[in-house]
Amino acid sequence: MKQSEIKELSVAELQEKLSETKKSYSDLKLAHAISPLENPIQLRNIRRSVARVATELTKRELQ
Repeated sequence: MKQSEIKELSVAELQEKLSETKKSYSDLKLAHAISPLENPIQLRNIRRSVARVATELTKRELQ
């Protein structure tokens, strides 16, 4: 998810998106532990998406 897309979301949508991406990250991580993923770069991309959303939420809380 791009930063420009994240900035357009409301706080409630950001919290929902954060929980969704954390869940998908943990599911992918578990699947990768059992058998290697075809594209392990997915883990990095989802982890970075989690960080982007969390950063935007923190930024909004501080304002």
